[in-house]
Amino acid sequence: MEKTWNNKAWFLVLPVLVLVAFSAVIPLMTVVNYSVQDTFGNNEFFWAGTDWFSEMLASDRFWNALLRNLIFSLVILAIEIPLGILIALNMPKKGLGVPVCLVLMALPLLIPWNVVGTIWQIFGRVDIGLLGHTLEAVGIDYNYVQSPTAAWITIIVMDVWHWTSLVVLLCYAGLVSIPDAYYQAAKIDGASRWSVFRYIQLPKMNRVLLIAVLLRFMDSFMIYTEPFVVTGGGPGNSTTFLSIDLVKMAVGQFDLGPAAAMSIIYFLIILLLSWVFYTVMTSGDAAK
Repeated sequence: MEKTWNNKAWFLVLPVLVLVAFSAVIPLMTVVNYSVQDTFGNNEFFWAGTDWFSEMLASDRFWNALLRNLIFSLVILAIEIPLGILIALNMPKKGLGVPVCLVLMALPLLIPWNVVGTIWQIFGRVDIGLLGHTLEAVGIDYNYVQSPTAAWITIIVMDVWHWTSLVVLLCYAGLVSIPDAYYQAAKIDGASRWSVFRYIQLPKMNRVLLIAVLLRFMDSFMIYTEPFVVTGGGPGNSTTFLSIDLVKMAVGQFDLGPAAAMSIIYFLIILLLSWVFYTVMTSGDAAK
């Protein structure tokens, strides 16, 4: 008997398609439109072609901000992924400690980004902040408003505190899905703790680790609210990432054409690097 298809079911997803069109497609087309035009006010636009893209790609301002973004994302991945795995490995698998640990891990993720920035802005102040005042009292020269190094350390520690929990929860979900039979076989064979991690736990976590790396890379590469609230992109331009520079250009200077071109280049870079991460991390599975 031939199976019949009810195409009327597509009407159920029509509201979602309309929502995506208004929230994503239409704004994207607007940005593309601005990126190839110039304006002198009075809502009059003139064709500029690829001039804004050429200007952005030749700008030291763009490349410096991109370099800061790449360094920040790589540092974040190098800290949060191993730290998240380590914490997940040491979390209890049974008993009352499981819900307690899961709730504690989820708490930082529930705090809005601007609130996280405000917390660490106050926390790191030398005059009233617990961290800044304590470091100053023990003789450590710490001032994220004046020192680029202190500003970078503050933003990195803030991001690690905020988002490591996401990696922990993902890795923990991968660990608890491993059948006990694997551990029993490893115990019979006399496998060491490292061997269990290397040959059982890590391969079983590869899918969740892929998700964790992609999510943390995209989030860290697009970071805006936290560093903007804490440092405003300073001292100088030391913490001015692409997102902050883009807002300054679009809102502060009202250079719509260059800002639109930068946002498209920014978007394409994120897509390209995410694809590279995905390809590299899945190439091992394809070779097996």
